[in-house]
Amino acid sequence: MSSIFLTAEWRRLIMAQYEVAPEVVGPYLPGGLELDLYQGRCYVSLVGFLFDKVRVKGFAVPGHTSFEEINLRFYVRRREDDGGVRRGVVFVREFVPRRAIAWVARRFYEEPYLAVPSSHKFGAKKDLVFARYAWKMGGKVHSLTAAGYVPALEIAAGSEEEFITEHYWGYTKRSDGGTAAYQVEHPRWQTYRLQSYQVDVDFERLYGREFAFLNGVRESSVLLAEGSGVTVHSGFRLR
Repeated sequence: MSSIFLTAEWRRLIMAQYEVAPEVVGPYLPGGLELDLYQGRCYVSLVGFLFDKVRVKGFAVPGHTSFEEINLRFYVRRREDDGGVRRGVVFVREFVPRRAIAWVARRFYEEPYLAVPSSHKFGAKKDLVFARYAWKMGGKVHSLTAAGYVPALEIAAGSEEEFITEHYWGYTKRSDGGTAAYQVEHPRWQTYRLQSYQVDVDFERLYGREFAFLNGVRESSVLLAEGSGVTVHSGFRLR
């Protein structure tokens, strides 16, 4: 088992799913992996959450213990020699507000991070909880907003929610053609039954021309998960 690289809490995750043709994400697929489909459908997810109580190698770095992250990801799987399957995600781009975090992630791990101004707002009123993430990119303020009814509910086995949330590996396509992997551990999440949501983003400005078509596509689903503590293990090369 690899050593622990980072511990944190991921809170109030808003996850908006879009069905795409496999060839859209094909150029981002690292070697040795295959797309993980849900009932034959290929999904990307636009995800916003609060990265909180961050400790790297057991240490809290002043000014870098709580920040927003917004990412676009898709779902993959790796078949092991023993017949097992490791299901994970690959990121198209990850936005954070801390330049140092983005620089270290790009320089040493080749993760597609970019530093942009961002903010979040949480709320609760009677039987509702609320979350909003906003970030500025390409001259526009983009946002993800969702409200859901309490209490949070268990995720049904075999559901799309389970598929989206139950991926416990991250994979990275390296510039030399190799593939890196790291494991993420967290308990099974609960989700809130949605009352309302709004996705106000320009996919072309955020992710390039190949994702511009998503500006005219309705979300396949939107989740609001409470989140949990997470443990991220140190990465390693697969190939």
